[in-house]
Amino acid sequence: MSAVQLPHRRALLLAAAALAAVPLPWWVRAASAQGAAGGPSAPVARLDEALLHIMRMGQATPFAQRAAALTPVVQSVFDLPHILEVSVGPRWATMSPADQAKLLDVFTRYTVASYVANFDSFDGQRIDILPQTRAVGADQMVATQVVPKNGEATRIDYQMRRTAAGWQVVDVLLDGSISRVAVQRSDFRSLIAGGGPQRLIASLERKVANLQDGKS
Repeated sequence: MSAVQLPHRRALLLAAAALAAVPLPWWVRAASAQGAAGGPSAPVARLDEALLHIMRMGQATPFAQRAAALTPVVQSVFDLPHILEVSVGPRWATMSPADQAKLLDVFTRYTVASYVANFDSFDGQRIDILPQTRAVGADQMVATQVVPKNGEATRIDYQMRRTAAGWQVVDVLLDGSISRVAVQRSDFRSLIAGGGPQRLIASLERKVANLQDGKS
């Protein structure tokens, strides 16, 4: 699924979401085959497939090459402009178009970089997309369980919304309850309050550079 660097445990949980199953459960195979018209689970299946691909590429493949492979999938599966606007809050409307564009660019690169940095190896884990979704207002929650080679499964839910581009992710809930957008909202708004959009842009640029260099 996920923006601003999460605490270590949460980052590990999010990283686990990328560990896709081989073979995939029948409902994941069905969603993937149906594509965007297959319902809210289909984009999650496409994300899993892309993450599995970059995981198998591994650290022997340059970071930039893995990021380039993942970027179009992330841009398609996530409604990044909406997530960013919600995270920034009311100050978004007061920003110049240039600052908005810069923020969206670095936010996209940070989102991709966080996935690439965390999802860089495969060791027999699997992720199951559960067959039933649940309604949250007009949205749908797609529940997944990340099953490690040894140990207990981890719950990851994707909040899906029907947009002009089809079903897209608007939030990721770790352990079924920890909202990644809520964590971002607190961090983003604090940074902007203390230094405007330029401070948030600079912070995200540093995070991208650290992730590319293998730093947490």
